[in-house]
Amino acid sequence: MADAWIVLNKIAVMFLVLLAGWLLCRRGLLAAPFQSALGRLVVDGTFPALVFTQMLTTVSRDTLRSSLWIPLLGFAVMALAAGVGLLAAGGLRDKSQRGTFAFVAGMPNWVYLPLPIVQGLFGVEGVRTVLLFNLGAQIFLWTGGMALIRGKLERSDLTQLVLNPGLLATVAGIAVALLVPGASAWGTATGDAGAGWWAGIIVQALTLVGNLTIPLSLLVTGAQLSGLAWDDPGHRGLVSGVVVLRLIVAPAVTIVLLHGAVQTGLPLSDIARHTIFLIAAMPVAISCSMFAERFGGDVRLSAASIFASTLLSLATVPALYAAIRALGW
Repeated sequence: MADAWIVLNKIAVMFLVLLAGWLLCRRGLLAAPFQSALGRLVVDGTFPALVFTQMLTTVSRDTLRSSLWIPLLGFAVMALAAGVGLLAAGGLRDKSQRGTFAFVAGMPNWVYLPLPIVQGLFGVEGVRTVLLFNLGAQIFLWTGGMALIRGKLERSDLTQLVLNPGLLATVAGIAVALLVPGASAWGTATGDAGAGWWAGIIVQALTLVGNLTIPLSLLVTGAQLSGLAWDDPGHRGLVSGVVVLRLIVAPAVTIVLLHGAVQTGLPLSDIARHTIFLIAAMPVAISCSMFAERFGGDVRLSAASIFASTLLSLATVPALYAAIRALGW
């Protein structure tokens, strides 16, 4: 139960930072244009720096060989949750809402919320798992996710995927770690001599930038939540359905299936398995509202679902993880 207490503690800390972002927005210090700029900074700047340095220092041939399943599971977990949402959406009369309903139900916040939790629980292996999971999750987002919310897949979606800064940083970090001897020591005391000195300075600078990812992303998320409708009478039933699917049904199905797969021989470490369990339990991704607005989805449903699921996840995530530990999974 100690791990469940760590999850609760991290959730509480995250809530305070989210609340700070919410209050800063209410005071006019994080207005919408500034939120957008900070969001771009995180997605295109600090997060790629974090990914590159983490891949550089934690990936080796052995760790990569043992983690090959994680990107595939990233795609599979997202697809499974979206499939659950799509089945539930089949009963909706309004066809225009079906895609958005399935999309938001299937899109957990798979990076910025679980990162501080798994960092506190599992250290570098947990962080590496989240970042490798992101590979598969991004592929699903720009293929299956786009097909859900827009009703079709376009060539521009694949271009967005290929040019995604986080994916490029992941590939670059893995390539340098595997191809350059001693790269993992850049920026450390053992690597600050000789030819590694210049590389070490660059890596240390990137590490400082990357360390901004978690606090900035939480502040921006809190600010964005302040602009979302927490209660929309016209979507109340749909939002309730999304919340139940996103926080209870989809995580439960994922956990049971993944546990069964591990029991039948899927080579996955305990840390990787628990990290994926936590990702599956996350609330609706903040970016869903942006995607709904950009690609013709139901923005009001997305916004209300994000707010409600994020608020309720403060209770459901620790409770779900405590149940997993109690079962010995």
